[in-house]
Amino acid sequence: MKMIKMLVALLTATALMTGSALAAPRKVVVATDATWPPMEMVDKDKKIVGFDIDFMNEVAKAAGFTVEFKNTAWDGIFAGVESGQYDAIISSVTITEERQKKYDFSLPYIDAGQILIVPKTEKGVKLADLKGKKIGAQIGTTGAMEIKKIKGIELKTYDEVGLAFEDMAAGRIGGVVCDEPTAIIYALKKDEYRDKFKIVGKPFTKEAYGIVVKKGNKELLDLINKGIKAVKAKKTDAAIKKQWLK
Repeated sequence: MKMIKMLVALLTATALMTGSALAAPRKVVVATDATWPPMEMVDKDKKIVGFDIDFMNEVAKAAGFTVEFKNTAWDGIFAGVESGQYDAIISSVTITEERQKKYDFSLPYIDAGQILIVPKTEKGVKLADLKGKKIGAQIGTTGAMEIKKIKGIELKTYDEVGLAFEDMAAGRIGGVVCDEPTAIIYALKKDEYRDKFKIVGKPFTKEAYGIVVKKGNKELLDLINKGIKAVKAKKTDAAIKKQWLK
C-alpha cells in the first residue's frame, strides 16, 4: 500500500512539473496605431513593424510573456484599454501628467520631442512665425496640444499624421507638428516629399514614451517594467534604434 501511495505521489508531482514546464507563456494583447513611422507602421506585406514593435517583442521575451498586436485607430485607443479590449498600448505615447491621472505608464523607454515641418518655401522657423495659417497634427497628440498653445494659429487635426503631410503637399495647410522620428521619415526620406518639405529648428518639447496599461493593473505593469529594465541592461534597445531611427 505504501509503495502504491508513493508511486501515485511521484506520478502526481511529475505531472504537475511537466504541466508547469509546458504551460504557455502569458499572452498580452497590445494596441498600436500603425500609422506613425518609423515607430509603428504596416509594411508592404500588411505586417505591423517598427521600433515600438521590435522593442515590445524584446520586452516580452525578457519578461516571459508573448504579444499579440492589434492595429487600432488613435482616436479611441485609450478608451479601448479602459474597457479591456486589449491589455496595453505601445504607440509612441508621450507620458504626460494629464494622461497619468487616467492610465498607468511603464518606465520611459525612449526620448522624443515635437518638431515643426514646413514647405521649403516657408521662411518661418518656429510655430509663432506661422500665425494666420493652419497647422496640422494627428488628433489627440502632444503635437496638437502644442499648436493649441499658440494664439493666431488654427489647428487642423487628422486621424493619421500621413494625411496632414498630404494636405501640406497640396497647399491646404502651412505646416505639420509631430514627433521628430516621424518628421524625419516624412520630410527627409519619403521620395514624394523630400524636395517639398523641410524640418525647421530643433525639437521644442522634451518628452518620453511609455507603455500604457489600465489604471491599477500593477501585475502587468510590473511585468512590463521588468522586461524594459532587462532590455536596457542588455542594450538591446540600442540595436533596435540603429535599425529604425538612424
